Amino acid sequence: MVSLASDELIYYLNGGDDEELFSLADSVRGNVFGREVYLRAIVEFSNVCNKKCNYCGLRAPNSNINRYRMDVDSIVASACQAAEAGARTIVLQSGDDFSYSTLQIEEIIRRIKDSYDVAVTLSLGDRSIGEYEHWFNCGADRCLIKLETTAPDIYAKIRCGEKFHDRITLLRSVQEIGYEVGSGIIVGLPDYSVEQLADDLIFLAGLELDMIAAGPFVPHPETPFSSSTEGDINLSFRFTALARLLSPFSNIPATSALDSFDPEGRAKGLLRGCNVIMPSVTPVARRGDYNIYPGKNSISVDVTDTISRAEELIRSLDFVPSATKGSVRRMNNVE
Repeated sequence: MVSLASDELIYYLNGGDDEELFSLADSVRGNVFGREVYLRAIVEFSNVCNKKCNYCGLRAPNSNINRYRMDVDSIVASACQAAEAGARTIVLQSGDDFSYSTLQIEEIIRRIKDSYDVAVTLSLGDRSIGEYEHWFNCGADRCLIKLETTAPDIYAKIRCGEKFHDRITLLRSVQEIGYEVGSGIIVGLPDYSVEQLADDLIFLAGLELDMIAAGPFVPHPETPFSSSTEGDINLSFRFTALARLLSPFSNIPATSALDSFDPEGRAKGLLRGCNVIMPSVTPVARRGDYNIYPGKNSISVDVTDTISRAEELIRSLDFVPSATKGSVRRMNNVE
């Protein structure tokens, strides 16, 4: 772990020395992960959401969206197709959609795990602690609880009055259950300062997360933030590079939002400290409707081609698509 004070973080976030920062991040990534890049296949099985978050295109008040829910068989089929194509981690992701019962999610987890030797990650939002514990006991391995900001006042603003304390309580509870836990923030939210981003980095490092995600803010036209200035991709690269220095063992994805700014965005992210990519394997007919931000899931090819393209990207950078599930390497030492 590299020790960086707040003023040093701000220096790098402001572009003080990108060449040095990105080189350091790439070196640390290489020391921990070698040439391996992990591939997480995401099944976005429902875009129905009961939340009103001001930044997200899936927000409940948005009536200009084609809502969908996949049934259990379709979810399992998509996951198994991805596993058959080579994915070793399946991410089950939805809006906050409580129409899926505890037992339905259990069935999905068990059927995937019974069919393939893969890790299953849950990204289901504010479900109860009891449900998350039950699903862990059914075989779920990982859990994503995004924060989007670590400032309680900004959290309340962007999530329409919800409490940051409640979200952190959920995150820490799933850690205690035994999940590998991921979280992260959005870089470039309206009225956000570089100083707050430095605070985010320090806060996230203190959580000892197994995954840290950060992508640039992309305004969605059907949200209250529609006219806000979009995020800065270079600031996003700097954030994830600094996250790599502060949390060397954490898995850090090059997010799909990067490609909304630059066709080579994810590739550049992998060369600047990231070690994960997360392609969508949602059925093509539904993929474009999981429209959190404009440009997400803009490429619609079948599951096999999706995985193949992801592996080609990894190899084109002289990296190796990992054949492992990509569990955290926290116990390793960086030389």
